[in-house]
Amino acid sequence: MSTPEQPTDTQRNAVIQPRSERQLSLRQKLSRHLPRSLRKRLLLASALLLPLIMLLAWWALLKSYHTSQEASVRERMQLQVYLLLGAAEVTATGIVLPQVLTEPRYSQQGSGLYAALHQSDGRLMWRSPSSALLADIIQPPPDDMPPPGHPMFDHLEQHQVYRLRFPVIWETLEREYQLMFTVLESDLPTRKAIAEYRHRLTIWLLSVAVLAWGILWVIMSWGLRPLGQLATDLKKLESGERRQLEGRYPTEVQAITDNLNHLLTSEQQQRERYRNTLGDLAHSLKTPLAVIRGAGDEGLSPQQYRQTVEEQVQRMNQIVQYQLSRAVKSHNQTPDTSVAMQGIALRPLLERILGALQKVYRDKNFEVELRVEPELCIAADERDLMELLGNLLENAFKYGDDQVRVSAERLQDELLIEIADNGAGVSPEKRQRILQRGERADTSVQGQGIGLAVAVDILSSYGGGLNIADAPEGGALFQLSLPL
Repeated sequence: MSTPEQPTDTQRNAVIQPRSERQLSLRQKLSRHLPRSLRKRLLLASALLLPLIMLLAWWALLKSYHTSQEASVRERMQLQVYLLLGAAEVTATGIVLPQVLTEPRYSQQGSGLYAALHQSDGRLMWRSPSSALLADIIQPPPDDMPPPGHPMFDHLEQHQVYRLRFPVIWETLEREYQLMFTVLESDLPTRKAIAEYRHRLTIWLLSVAVLAWGILWVIMSWGLRPLGQLATDLKKLESGERRQLEGRYPTEVQAITDNLNHLLTSEQQQRERYRNTLGDLAHSLKTPLAVIRGAGDEGLSPQQYRQTVEEQVQRMNQIVQYQLSRAVKSHNQTPDTSVAMQGIALRPLLERILGALQKVYRDKNFEVELRVEPELCIAADERDLMELLGNLLENAFKYGDDQVRVSAERLQDELLIEIADNGAGVSPEKRQRILQRGERADTSVQGQGIGLAVAVDILSSYGGGLNIADAPEGGALFQLSLPL
């Protein structure tokens, strides 16, 4: 079986060379089409980059405004849920809502604000009169309902409404109700606001782009003016009007002018040295030449004359080599290198969380005890604290009977927070297990066993710790330690 012949170096060069020539040709073509003027190059780069930057800024600002508008809508709808919770009443037939609410839009068809109340099995318990024409939108709750107190917010673009679904557990003396409050709000005001903002933003950014380009032109003209002055001074040097570059230049250009001045000085000194060397050489050669000239008048024999001439020629050769070595040494001598996180107040944060949880678990009539000094602060991300404390406090409200105690105090270089309830507590053998994701101490209460795992993760990121013990109130005691 014959082996394929390997290409020779000549063949490989024949393959590689055209590619290099093509790359060189492309580079030459590109450099040929680029303007030689620095001002034109900068303006061309600005003309290409400025619209891209403005487009990215337009998109980012529009996206941020859209997000803020939806967040505002969600907050309003969350407030409507709390108003519905406050208006709900327990009767012999179950949970009912009055026909006339304090919000008049619930009574007007097509008002843009609608609400409904479902049980977990999908049965519709109540709907606002304004939602009479929205049969397709008022849907029963999903089978996989989230834990109570966890709202679900989405945008139904095909129906042009925002929807907020809020699951709760309403416990009475006779039974427990799993309910789903649904609030709908028309997205027309939000879309109008976004469209108006987009129009104004486009006009403003276009105006800013034009203004920025004009300012950039002025800045470049002003910034490149010293280069024009340098070119003028170099022409004066070339014409002999000046011996050196004079005047003050910007720092970046001043280094060039200083080096040019030193180069000019060096060249002038070199010419002076050459002139001196030539003078020295001429002066040194005068004597050998005089000896040779005089030797002809002395009547020497040809052999003596030849010997004399050879001696003087050798001498002149030595003189020339010496002077040249001096000149070369002076010319090539080494030049002078000198010329060549924010603190978060804990109590207001806890008050916000507790206030919300008391509304969710209104039926338990919790007695909340808050022992936190108003001036107590901690350096942490507010969102992390909200998530951490919210999960633990929700567990206290969920598993506690009617009492919750929250206290915080400084212990040397750490902050100790205690959250206690008067529920059934957590047995010692389950205390470590429930800190794992998906584990729960009481499976009879709805939940996924994620809150404590999230709390542990947040605490770990701050170098803190979590301990579970028995509370004096009879329930569970969660002790959080956070480094100050």
